Amino acid sequence: MDRHRPIARQRGLLSALTAAALAVTGITALSSAARAADADLARNGGFESGLDGWTCTAGSTVNSPVRSGSSALQATPAGSDHAQCSQTVTVKPDSQYTLSGYVRGAYVYLGASGTGTTDVSTWTQSATDWQQLTTTFRTGASTTKVTIYTHGWYGTGTYYADDLSLVGPGVDTGQPPAAPTGLTVGTVTSSSVALSWSAVPGATGYAVYRDRVKVQTVTGTSATVSGLSAATAYSFQVAATNDTGESAKSATVTATTSAGSGGGSSDLPAHALVGYLHASFANGAGYTRMADVPDSWDVIDLAFGEPTSTTSGDIRFTRCPVTECPTVESDADFKAAIKAKQAAGKKVLISIGGQNGQVQLTTTAARDTFVSSVSKIIDTYGLDGLDIDFEGHSLSLDASDTNFKSPTTPVIVNLISALKTLKAKYGSKFVLSMAPETFFVQLGYQYYGTGKWGGQDPRAGAYLPVIHALRDDLTLLHVQDYNSGPIMGLDNQYHSMGGADFHLAMTDMLLTGFPVASDANNVFPPLRPDQIAIGMPASTNAGNGYVSPTEVNKTLDCLTRKTDCGSYATHGTWPGLRGLMTWSINWDRYGSWEFSRNFDGYFG
Repeated sequence: MDRHRPIARQRGLLSALTAAALAVTGITALSSAARAADADLARNGGFESGLDGWTCTAGSTVNSPVRSGSSALQATPAGSDHAQCSQTVTVKPDSQYTLSGYVRGAYVYLGASGTGTTDVSTWTQSATDWQQLTTTFRTGASTTKVTIYTHGWYGTGTYYADDLSLVGPGVDTGQPPAAPTGLTVGTVTSSSVALSWSAVPGATGYAVYRDRVKVQTVTGTSATVSGLSAATAYSFQVAATNDTGESAKSATVTATTSAGSGGGSSDLPAHALVGYLHASFANGAGYTRMADVPDSWDVIDLAFGEPTSTTSGDIRFTRCPVTECPTVESDADFKAAIKAKQAAGKKVLISIGGQNGQVQLTTTAARDTFVSSVSKIIDTYGLDGLDIDFEGHSLSLDASDTNFKSPTTPVIVNLISALKTLKAKYGSKFVLSMAPETFFVQLGYQYYGTGKWGGQDPRAGAYLPVIHALRDDLTLLHVQDYNSGPIMGLDNQYHSMGGADFHLAMTDMLLTGFPVASDANNVFPPLRPDQIAIGMPASTNAGNGYVSPTEVNKTLDCLTRKTDCGSYATHGTWPGLRGLMTWSINWDRYGSWEFSRNFDGYFG
């Protein structure tokens, strides 16, 4: 950090000396005639329209503090990301411009790049109240676009910006195109909808919206929106674009995808309750015998299978010893209880990983060992499938791995290959589920791996390529909506644990889809509602993020019925939502079965 700050100080000093010299000599930067033709070229510089016009690695709009109007930018550097917000502006070549803005916070920068001459920036080390930053530059002889930006600094806390402007000669860029007409639905499948529309004069591209969210950009007059849920209604609009901006949206058309067989087990109940059973250890919740698990639980995940070493791929499942769990049943009774559960229509899976089980399949040999050792556990206990609960540092992305649709990182590629092999081995009834943390999934809306400029946590969004590659084989995804930091939702606001809104925002992202790393051309498609169960702690003892039964029911009401919704506006209604997952069955027993009793009462 210190290597960069002196440069900014020098630039700030030079700007101050230049301004002082001009004031003393009476010289003005621009003539009166030139000033009369100048314009503020920054779009939405006061952030009154949210982040419209801005691209931010981490940022949202707030209503307080603001310098003027009703909104301002708030951005928080995290890890190695300095929370930059930028905007590309059309300018005239060989022309003088003044960049200005008001900021608050520690180490806030304002600058311009791509000027064609000398890129400029100015900064403040500390601004406890609104402080104006100003710098000037001249464009190069062939420069037609510059990027203006503001950012903070690594680890120095939240900063605010408002009333940003770029004043100088304007450019006649014309008008945005007219709104497209003739939007028509073509071929509809269980997972895609084909669209076409009439060409718009002057348009250089088109933006496709699904349920009011931009999901695709194309240059032609047709597009196929894929990754949709079966038997689900969607609305679509199209807008035309050119260098000036985006047109108004077209009239709305609707389409309902056809029913599809989908992936995973087809004999789960319409609404399922999933829970983890502490089968290999004891803790404060105590040991629960398999035969004593109530019928409320439709999927029972045995926690946990763990590797002999991080990179071996050799997974072992060791049942809790008598010395640690005095009431543990024999292997014969355990297997008999599993068969009894299955006879009653329940699914019993082996869950791999957990907090202590770090699994990194760095080689194809480890991949093959994973397949054989997991198969042995499944066969030994007659299990229905596999749950992947990789946490910690099990999954991370190489710096060069930037596309979740085509991963290249060995631990990702080998895991995908191993899971596809297991699915093929055991057939269509094999139950495959995953229980990632929000850091590895929803955080991907803002960050993916190390990022374009490097320095981000390589684990950010690292589950996305695994989920995407296996979406047709995946029975259930139950993201852990607990032990999580604040996560930005599709409303570009941060959401924190403790109420229904957090679960609504996190689940809406999975069912709506989202641009990865804020790239509208790289969208993670939605999953089917029957593939989603919401992960919650069973009690206050089970983990951070517990919510009362009242908040659980609000979540279900809003997602499945569009009633009792809070401040977060979901992008659809999904009566086919599969259900809930909890950590854990043991903790629910410790809490007098509050979680499962509420689930039974809600779904009958």
